[in-house]
Amino acid sequence: MRQVTSKQPFPAVGALLALALTLACVAPTAGETTKPPPPRIAVFAFELEDASPEVTYLGGAGNQAATMAEVGRAARLELSQSGRYSVIDASTADTSQVAAKGLRNCGGCEAALALKLGADQSLLGIVIKATQTDYYVVIQIRDARTGKLLDQQQANFAGSEQGWPSGARMLIRHQVLAIPPSS
Repeated sequence: MRQVTSKQPFPAVGALLALALTLACVAPTAGETTKPPPPRIAVFAFELEDASPEVTYLGGAGNQAATMAEVGRAARLELSQSGRYSVIDASTADTSQVAAKGLRNCGGCEAALALKLGADQSLLGIVIKATQTDYYVVIQIRDARTGKLLDQQQANFAGSEQGWPSGARMLIRHQVLAIPPSS
């Protein structure tokens, strides 16, 4: 009798090795959970509270509408680029019911407006002009469903009106985004 020999001493080893490599590549991804999408945040138009001596004592006020619009754009861009939020531009939301007193004085009513826009959270920003070269930026983030204040940050900056957008970006980058997201 003649004995048949295989050129491969262990033919099953190749198949087992291929199977093992396939499992090694697939196994880590099978156990991974899908990362949830970032929370949707409605960013409302920033509001100006002018407490400068120019307004307080002289009754005059400049028109900072263009600057305030730029502050809002800068804030939305910073949040969007972070990847931590999916930004909804709420700067054109109908706030006529609180127009006279502003969102900053409505006790968190922006949360309900954000919910109507499909957001999970709301962001209200305020620039407080203290003097010609001294201003504060305040940011409040609320849960859109409950109205609960999730985060409030503020910082004082020095500079002219042209620096307000940069102040908002810096506050978001170094304080708001510095806090790890709640899980």
